[in-house]
Amino acid sequence: MTRPAHVVAVDLGGTTIKAARYDANGTAEETLRLPTPSPRGPDAVVAAVVQAATALVRPGVRAVGLSAPGLIDTDAGIVRFASNLGLRDTPLAAAVAAAVHLPVTLEHDVRAACLAERQLGLGADVSDLLVVVLGTGLAAGIVSDGRLIYGASGIAGEFGHIPVHADGEPCPCGQRGCVEAYAAAGALVRRYRRTGGSADTAADITARLGTDPDAARVWAEATDALGRALVISTVLLDHQRIVLAGGMAAAGDLLTTPVRRSLQRGLAWRTAPTVEISPLGADAGLLGAALLAVTAADTTSALGGLCRDAPAEARTPRTA
Repeated sequence: MTRPAHVVAVDLGGTTIKAARYDANGTAEETLRLPTPSPRGPDAVVAAVVQAATALVRPGVRAVGLSAPGLIDTDAGIVRFASNLGLRDTPLAAAVAAAVHLPVTLEHDVRAACLAERQLGLGADVSDLLVVVLGTGLAAGIVSDGRLIYGASGIAGEFGHIPVHADGEPCPCGQRGCVEAYAAAGALVRRYRRTGGSADTAADITARLGTDPDAARVWAEATDALGRALVISTVLLDHQRIVLAGGMAAAGDLLTTPVRRSLQRGLAWRTAPTVEISPLGADAGLLGAALLAVTAADTTSALGGLCRDAPAEARTPRTA
């Protein structure tokens, strides 16, 4: 009898490292949260990821899946560049593999979230899907004709840097008018504070939409910018479904209603694709990392509760 296999997943974020060990039915047996120690430098970040992975590995675990932001070389298991983490040409998968002596995969966090959405969420049986993760920044995972898109240099999905306003807000990327400069959580807070308001999170702003005209205006400009970017993406790729994920998706109808209106206004000649909120919550990237670990361990059948179909996009895992 084949012993049921388990996997560990670690999602490296700008503020938090999330990790979980999943059993053969796809249930999280144990979870772990650590603050991301980016102020202490890249070595500390790598050490924290290794710590999270090794803390959850138990006998029977067959592989580890990692997800991280930035420019990710999935084949090599290297974070080529992640500015907010201080990582450059960092062999993250190899560092974890050396500690756990198991196959280790590394994927971009938003592509991992897109994979999870496709397998476990609203993207099931959808061949043309866009998953936009709205957090401190914006990025997207793209499925076209059933395949997860990487692009020529592996950085497809930089949705946040679609320019939506000529000569608009400056963006740290060097462009002006990027959707991220309006609709990302960090930009939303910054633009609201510019009016004299006080807010620490996007949720602080949405809580004031009915009573604060400045909050309502900033939110309207953010959702309109997001809708404009979705128009461009839809015209180019003809999405069947658009899924909004990440922390700002917690706004629910306050987000989807104006975004749908902006999207449809820009697509007067055709019906807009559906726009929905992801049911996977903030752990979509973690689930995607686990799905890739499942494939790395070749345990799809044993972990049927987590993985409906073997993801064709899986890359070669690193091993110790």
